[in-house]
Amino acid sequence: MSVVLGYDESPGAERALHVALEVATAFGEPLVLVYGAAAPGATGEEYRAHREAVREAGRSALSRAVAAADEAGVPSTVEVADAKPAQALLDAAERHGARVIIVGSWGDSPIRGALLGSTPHKLLHLSPIPVLCVPTEQASGD
Repeated sequence: MSVVLGYDESPGAERALHVALEVATAFGEPLVLVYGAAAPGATGEEYRAHREAVREAGRSALSRAVAAADEAGVPSTVEVADAKPAQALLDAAERHGARVIIVGSWGDSPIRGALLGSTPHKLLHLSPIPVLCVPTEQASGD
């Protein structure tokens, strides 16, 4: 089994990384760090250049998360997928036999998430395994 984390260096993802490391440590599971790098557009040289730039940004972001996992003593695997984030996470969870998918949230309202199609919202409706959505801001008293 494993713990799958969607990571993109956003404030929500940073907080989710800390929670994912706690969960992975508690269960003695490896951490699978996923970055969905589907580039917009359909064809041509511009698309290929954009796709490679997005993939490089993902690799850079994930390298910082790997360093945090190494520091916490949690084994990790990295996946930069040519898919939208929700699908990349669902695919990785299936391949790695994930116990849970962890993502950060931006604090959008449920209606905004439904209208705009946020990754957490999609995962909550599509995932066959538990999804842990970590809010960006800590509640007072944390």
